[in-house]
Amino acid sequence: MEKLLDIKNLHAKVGDKEILKGLNLSVNPGEVHVIMGPNGAGKSTLANVIFSHPEYQKTKGSIVFKGQDITNKKTNEIAKLGIFMSFQQPEEIAGISVFNFIKTAKNKLSGAPVDFFELKDEIAENMNALSMQENMQNRDLNVGFSGGEKKKNEILQMLELKPTLAILDETDSGLDVDAIKTVSNGINMFLNSDRALIIITHSTKILEKLDNYFVHVLVDGKIVHTGDKSLADEIDKHGYSTFKGK
Repeated sequence: MEKLLDIKNLHAKVGDKEILKGLNLSVNPGEVHVIMGPNGAGKSTLANVIFSHPEYQKTKGSIVFKGQDITNKKTNEIAKLGIFMSFQQPEEIAGISVFNFIKTAKNKLSGAPVDFFELKDEIAENMNALSMQENMQNRDLNVGFSGGEKKKNEILQMLELKPTLAILDETDSGLDVDAIKTVSNGINMFLNSDRALIIITHSTKILEKLDNYFVHVLVDGKIVHTGDKSLADEIDKHGYSTFKGK
């Protein structure tokens, strides 16, 4: 099986500070990979570096997606290849409705206009599954949304844009128990044998509805340990002290 994502010996820095220090990660279609680690370990940096955020400079290593080297590609080019990222703090964009944002993004990805009424119905169906009010698709993107509504809106975009690889950067942070369950349901709606998911999280709550996944412990810019879902439970009970200094 060809790897969907293959990261080798990745080094990256912000300014003069090196954050990623030789990170390796491989993801195959149909897999879920969970990245956990203490604050400042480089978890969000990894997501931003994959997406070529301009504040982060790759200094060594490679990122290959679907057999194509994307190490030096631009963010929009990476998105068009089929990678999606949700944000810890989604931006508010006044003047652009949720519907128009999704419609424009889908048009750009496909290179052809989508059917207005078909998309309207599809968004309404996904909003219902995510316990979102249907009229929210007519509101300005994230403007006046609660924290939970913003996070659900990120999952809605993921379901609509149908990427091959989705990266969720602490999508569960700040959510109550019911919202976490809803987001987890959305994740299960997204997953299939052709798609993969990277979840960056501090909590195991968002993982409870997932059957199988890999857990990677990231410490000081490197993945120092990998295991199955039992590793997440171990971290939940004992923290990261066992892995520091490795």
